[in-house]
Amino acid sequence: MKIYLDNCCFNRPYDDQFDFRIRLEVEAKLKIQEEIRNGTFQLVWSYLLDYENNKNPFKERKEQIAGWRKYALKDIVESEAVIGVAVNLQKQRIKKIDSLHIACAINADADYFLTTDDGILRKATRIQGIRVDDPIGFIKEVLA
Repeated sequence: MKIYLDNCCFNRPYDDQFDFRIRLEVEAKLKIQEEIRNGTFQLVWSYLLDYENNKNPFKERKEQIAGWRKYALKDIVESEAVIGVAVNLQKQRIKKIDSLHIACAINADADYFLTTDDGILRKATRIQGIRVDDPIGFIKEVLA
């Protein structure tokens, strides 16, 4: 099973875990990463993950996130196909950067696009061609 974790997922462990939901998302995301290392899931990477991660002002976080690239089955580069899908997603009021991430996942034939971004999650039913979920929902559905 191929999965794409967006930058929100990769950065979730660095958020304030006082909030119970965030703690649960962190635990679910860490379990997903464990299963990627074990070969249960196949990670999809993209040029947008590199782009956003390179803007991270925290060197240690940036390096830790970049280290996940080596686990990627596919590394999607910008293409007309990606841009075309992203443009269609933007017509559904999905932000440009989010639409590009989702388009990369779709272009890679990923089964799931995982995010902790509430804006994307609220629009998940509008997105065709891939299942969109948060790490908790994914764990409940796939590993439970």
